[in-house]
Amino acid sequence: MLRDYTTFKIGGRARYFLKVKTSVSLIRATSIAKKNKLPFFILGKGSNLLVSDKGFKGLIIKIENQNLEIKSNTVICDAGTPLPLLVNKTAKAGLSGLEWAAGIPGTLGGAIRGNAGAFGSETKNLIYEVRILDEKDNLRKISNKKCNFSYRSSVFKKKKWIILSAILRLKKKNKKNIQSLVRNYIKYRKEKQPLNYPSAGSVFKNVDFKEIPKNKRESFSKIVKKDPFPIIPVAYFLSEANLKGLRIGGAEVSKKHPNFIVNSKKARAGDVKKLISLIKKRIKKKFGINLEEEIQYLGF
Repeated sequence: MLRDYTTFKIGGRARYFLKVKTSVSLIRATSIAKKNKLPFFILGKGSNLLVSDKGFKGLIIKIENQNLEIKSNTVICDAGTPLPLLVNKTAKAGLSGLEWAAGIPGTLGGAIRGNAGAFGSETKNLIYEVRILDEKDNLRKISNKKCNFSYRSSVFKKKKWIILSAILRLKKKNKKNIQSLVRNYIKYRKEKQPLNYPSAGSVFKNVDFKEIPKNKRESFSKIVKKDPFPIIPVAYFLSEANLKGLRIGGAEVSKKHPNFIVNSKKARAGDVKKLISLIKKRIKKKFGINLEEEIQYLGF
């Protein structure tokens, strides 16, 4: 069951399931799937993902390739490397730039694809080059510029390119200061986020201040944050709309952080989907704002 491989603990069966521990194995698996016209999905740590109760009628390729090499301020790292491991290794090496990712349960590949970020920093600031397999099975190296990074997005959400590995450029700084910042960010997440329940992380993207209707901007000006450009946290809108604790089935809007939908009572994917739809309707009605999901859907 795919629920065993997602942070939401939701999801039905996959028709086929394969774990790969090297980039070579990943390339072979995708090649076989393509030749047999079999739909496939690359799965990392299963965060930021909602899988259908019906599962996935194809091949799930679970990536566990996590070679990691540090040379001076350069990190060469496989796509399947867990972010906690990457943060820990770079912090111990006295390399700064990944502190913001402390406590995020994803992989490097997922962070690149979604241009993950927090505390005003983003993945795109660290990427020098990404090694990929394109739609024609050609191995290519993609520069930072060609990744077309944007807010929680990249070219990898639009093209059928598979991320194999990446080169990151970090900065040499005081090791103790880096490790202290990592601990502080982990502590912050424990205090502010509902980590005691299964979830997919933040459900919606924060709202670009430019998307706020002009006649309402002044009333929101005091809550604008920079992440990394002026935004209004989605949690504010959900809180103001009294959506904390709203529940459908086993899915619930977290009372601790309303941009998290938690699996509090054996939720099904259908519960979460209906709850997301209801939230979007209520926010649109109250504020005139269209919320956009940050999470990805699979099998729907």
